[in-house]
Amino acid sequence: MSVNHQGLPARVHSPAAGPRRAWLVGSVALALVAAACSASHTPASGTTTTAPAGTATTAAAAAATTTSAAPTASFGTLASPCGPGSASGATANGVTDTSITIGYGDDAGYAAAPGLDKEMSDSMKVMIAWCNSLGGINGRKVVGNYYDGKVLQVTQAMTQACDDKVFMLVGQGWVLDAGQEKLRIDCKLASIPAFAVATAFAHGSGVIEPIPGPGDQVPASAAFELAKLFPDAVKKAAFVFAEFPATRETRDKYAAAFPQAGWSFLPCEQIYNVAGESDWKPFASNLKACGVQAVVWVGSPNPNLENFLAASKQVGFAPQAWLTDSNQYEAEFATWNGQNASAGDNVYVRLAGVPFELASQVPAVQKYVDLVTKGGGTIGLLGEQAASAFLLWATGVQSCGSTVTAKCVLDSAGAQKGWTGGGLHTPTDPGSNNAPSCGLLMKLQGAKFVTVVPTTAGFDCNDSYLIKGLTTTALTAAKLNADRIATEYGTFTPS
Repeated sequence: MSVNHQGLPARVHSPAAGPRRAWLVGSVALALVAAACSASHTPASGTTTTAPAGTATTAAAAAATTTSAAPTASFGTLASPCGPGSASGATANGVTDTSITIGYGDDAGYAAAPGLDKEMSDSMKVMIAWCNSLGGINGRKVVGNYYDGKVLQVTQAMTQACDDKVFMLVGQGWVLDAGQEKLRIDCKLASIPAFAVATAFAHGSGVIEPIPGPGDQVPASAAFELAKLFPDAVKKAAFVFAEFPATRETRDKYAAAFPQAGWSFLPCEQIYNVAGESDWKPFASNLKACGVQAVVWVGSPNPNLENFLAASKQVGFAPQAWLTDSNQYEAEFATWNGQNASAGDNVYVRLAGVPFELASQVPAVQKYVDLVTKGGGTIGLLGEQAASAFLLWATGVQSCGSTVTAKCVLDSAGAQKGWTGGGLHTPTDPGSNNAPSCGLLMKLQGAKFVTVVPTTAGFDCNDSYLIKGLTTTALTAAKLNADRIATEYGTFTPS
């Protein structure tokens, strides 16, 4: 999800973009989600992206004004939670008089996709360094332990984090996070992750996301927006996805939610090998023969979607729209499109994070870009989410003073309303665990992404965009209680 398009300043370029990450729910999930509609941003001068708009207010303009008057230690509109102080006491695992040790991680060591989601750990490293440069939190230095889930080794990563007795997990994200849950619950390790994939973790005890992506809801702004743009096409839709836990769970949620936005699915979905296919033409030909006019793609852009788009062009399959998640919002994907006769010009993606095209107008996004660039890391929307997770955690720690406990930090995080990480994304209510009713729809256009909806500054917001009360196999397995807490692997009360 690192983004870098024509017309952007050179500093937005990912220093070492690395291979694509695959199979994420966005929030990435549509893990890149939010629950309020008061954000508004002005496009960067000279960019080719049209300004986002809709029913939002002009919060970005206010953010710019607030930031100009705020202390230099602020993060966008958020007063820095980091700074000197005299906090003391060994109040919890990983907390001492002088330091707080947290865990973070990604799947960068996965052999099939080296560097998977490394933008999150790159973000966490620079956020920790930034915070410590200001004096830590109430004077305590933040120490970060990195854990590589390598997709298939998430249990080993969680075991190590538990054995290390870190205070909390912060800003991490693992594709197969369901595999960690029993271990996490048993060692009572609380978390403010960058994203959650499995319903069991998204609803787990001691978990609060800065941009909630619950298993019983879908932030469906893009589905509604495309239904307005292509009312006939969405009635002839089909899924293309890999038979893999994360992609299957996402597909099932969309299948349950999208009909409420006017979509109808033809009985001709295509299921591909998660590692890709040697020949995508049969898949494209099947969809063409079925009369599909709108494709919902669940997977990664490189190489799978790119190869599928190329094969579709070869066989003459030209649906009116391809809808996919925000993990397609990548510089390399846009470059590929520009080099391949615009084969992906009908690919649409939904964002809840502020596009990097607007960095010069949104101080928090510019701050994130500058920190990661200076640190030699990869820029990406998941990195934005990790930064927001760190800031949400740090704000909680600051409010707890000397008596830092997981319960205190989570209580503070859960009490935040209209949380944006200082302006990184559309506002959220982390404590509610509700997905967003706001979104921003972008599409590929040659070698760049452009905003389609809304057409003026802001996010497109509507209460109907948040579809609740879903029932899926994964949701049933998670066994939510009356408080929407998953009990599949047990529960614990943070202390």
